[in-house]
Amino acid sequence: MSREDLIKAAIEAVIKGDEEAAVGVANKVIAEGLNPIEIISEGFAKGMITVGDLFAKEEYALPQVLLSAGAMQDAMDVLDPHIPREDVKEKMGVVVIGTVQGDIHEIGKRIVGTMLEVYGFEVHDLGADVPIEKFIEKAKELKADIVATSALMTTTMMSQKKLEVALKEAGIRDDVKTMVGGAAVTKEWADSIGADGYGQDVTEAVDAAKKLVKPSK
Repeated sequence: MSREDLIKAAIEAVIKGDEEAAVGVANKVIAEGLNPIEIISEGFAKGMITVGDLFAKEEYALPQVLLSAGAMQDAMDVLDPHIPREDVKEKMGVVVIGTVQGDIHEIGKRIVGTMLEVYGFEVHDLGADVPIEKFIEKAKELKADIVATSALMTTTMMSQKKLEVALKEAGIRDDVKTMVGGAAVTKEWADSIGADGYGQDVTEAVDAAKKLVKPSK
């Protein structure tokens, strides 16, 4: 299969929630010596963006979203060991990342975390359903440069706003940048809550993170 065919197959596998097909694409990517990052960002990730849009339009129910996320998760498990990590002489920054409390969805957040590692960030993934207090605690412990949160549902987005307030109350908001993302999140939402960065997809998220640490690095 050509690179373009693999990208199309990756998108289709995720949209259909076909785990077997997703893993098959991942194995072909490795066998043919292609760059996993390109297939992830142009294929699997775009498939999940489409799934997120379908969910937002109520054309997909949550079980279908979970199937799609599972398909991408299985593909990522295959591809992750083969992702080339850049030889970065100086660490870009420390990122604490997680999915907010009440939200159990991990795949988008995991992809962003993996790509941030590829580009030289030290990433600490707290997982899903993370309480605000845990973000604060870890940010303090690690002297994090960025706290990044994901929210797939409109009902959990409020935790991102509450985190902004909690960081101020903890006295560390001036020392850390915040990034938000997820299927339910928009640039308008990010601006309204005072977040420093926003990523609609993995490429945008990585670019935003780079810009946030650049002035101090």
